[in-house]
Amino acid sequence: MSSSKPSFLKTVFIAILTVTISSCNENDKPEKVNNKYTLIKNTEEIEAYFFVAVAGLTKSIISKTHLAKHKSSQNSIKVVSTKIENHQMFLLQEISEIATRKLIIINEINTSATNKELYRLVSKREIDFDKEYLNSITNSLSEIIKLFESMAKETNDTVILKLVTHHLPKQYELLRETEKIKKGIN
Repeated sequence: MSSSKPSFLKTVFIAILTVTISSCNENDKPEKVNNKYTLIKNTEEIEAYFFVAVAGLTKSIISKTHLAKHKSSQNSIKVVSTKIENHQMFLLQEISEIATRKLIIINEINTSATNKELYRLVSKREIDFDKEYLNSITNSLSEIIKLFESMAKETNDTVILKLVTHHLPKQYELLRETEKIKKGIN
């Protein structure tokens, strides 16, 4: 009796695993569009990814700006970092409110990549810090802009479109200011 119980549990587990895998495969059927196969995407999944990705990037940028305000040797970098931080905190607050209304949970998902970037910035000497910080913040702002632009094309949700049209111009403005300082340092 005792040896049949584990084999029965194994059989049940394998059956459940098989049913689960086959049901997951049914949800991701490729659709042929212009002789290319693409996955059919659920708009709710796209929106959830957008909120999580923007929140993660925003939190990363806020952490970098905190560091820059304490470690940077140039006043212009401290000033633009304060502007970036204030805007990103406002954006994060809005993203969190909208995500909560849409029942999307924003979690710390990709913190290891963010932490590596922060550790790299922390370990830089003052001379090298400004250049590395500006490169990093420029990349992060560019990523948020790409996310905003792609989401504007993907969704018809008026709340998200309003968020994008409100914040996208400011993201571009902050990116231009950062790149101007970056050119001045080089």
